[in-house]
Parts: sequence; structure tokens; C-alpha cells
Amino acid sequence: MGFYLFRIPGALLGFFIGGMIDQFNGSNRTVFQTRFSANPSGSLQLNLLALAATVIKADGVVKGEELQFVRNFFISNYGSQQASEIFETFNEQIKKEVQNIAELARVFVDRTPYETRLQVLHFLFGVANADGNVAQSELDKISQIAVALGIRSSSFESIKAMFFQNTDSAYKILEIPTTASDMEVKQAYRQMAKKYHPDKLQSQDSALVKGAQEKFQEVQKAYESIQKERGL
Repeated sequence: MGFYLFRIPGALLGFFIGGMIDQFNGSNRTVFQTRFSANPSGSLQLNLLALAATVIKADGVVKGEELQFVRNFFISNYGSQQASEIFETFNEQIKKEVQNIAELARVFVDRTPYETRLQVLHFLFGVANADGNVAQSELDKISQIAVALGIRSSSFESIKAMFFQNTDSAYKILEIPTTASDMEVKQAYRQMAKKYHPDKLQSQDSALVKGAQEKFQEVQKAYESIQKERGL
């Protein structure tokens, strides 16, 4: 079927699938009219789940907050029925194939624009930060995934800064040094606003659009923070 998947422990997968069923039974959301297998973006969603699993397992501790984050993400963005189908298909496929991070990322590299891959990176940071802290082992794993996704270091540091707040975070988000002139700050803001604008995704996927909107807001906040700092 062309899916590139990564093995998840049974307990971890059971939590996901059980949650899908529980929330599906009590859901009033409109469900998708077509089966998940007919969805051309299905393998991307499966690989997104697999990449999330590698981050969750990176520190050797499977934390409930991180599991819940992923489960809520799939339900809220794809609906209970499609989310249930995603996990069901994942369960079937991991028994057949085991691939590495490079293979998981290759589907995104081959099928999606750079802006979409930035959304994937943002989501993975969200997974790691679900318990309020991104462990070094999780950061290392996300960095490894970013390289496989072809993410530039400046973009990686920009998204990382959205989760690691310090005095330089606003500048890192805009991908400029703290010595940048006021004009350079303004130019960087315009460039980043275009870069993270939801329209750049070339996708109607609600999860990706939501991620782009969140980063777009972070760019605006960073720019406003620098303006306030400089009294502009």
C-alpha cells in the first residue's frame, strides 16, 4: 500500500484506538462520507502518527499528556470516524512493515510543499511539549526528523523558539539577529508572515491550516514584542 510506518508498542496503540472508539460512540460530529482508504492523504496522516510515536518514545517514557495530545489532535482535526479509521489502518500496517525516520519523512518530502513540512515540525514540537517540557532526547529526535524532512536550520530554530521562550525568542521566530535594524525587523516580519500564511500550504487539511494559523499568530506576537521592546 506504500505506507511507511514505524512500530508502536501495543499499550501505546491500544490507548489511541480505545480513545478513538470511546469518543466516536459519544460524538455528534459529522463524519466523512468516504472510507479512509480512499483518501489520498491517508498515508500522510499515518506517517504523521508514526512520527509522533517516535517523539513520544524518545525519552523512554510514554506520557499520558502526550498520548492525549495526539489523540485529541486527530479527533478534532479529522473527526472521530476518520480518526478511528486512521488508527485501525495503522494497526494493520505496522504488523507488516517497519521503516525508519528517513522513510517516514520521504512521503512528506515527495508529496508536500516546504510549508506543509513546517506544519509537521510544529505538530511534533507540540507533542513533545504536551507535558509542559521538551526533553533533550525529544528535541534530538525532532531535530533528526527535521533533517529528514529537509527543514532548514533557520526554520527549525524559528519553530523551536515558539516553544522555548527567552529574551531572544522573538528574534529567532523572525529568523533575524538581535542586532537587526528596525527596517530589517519589519522586512523579516513581512517575509515570515508570507511564509507562514495558511494560503501558502496549498492544502485544505484542517490540521495543517490550524497549525499554520497558530504559527502566523506567533510571528505577529514576535513582531509586536520586538516593537514594544524598542518603543516603536
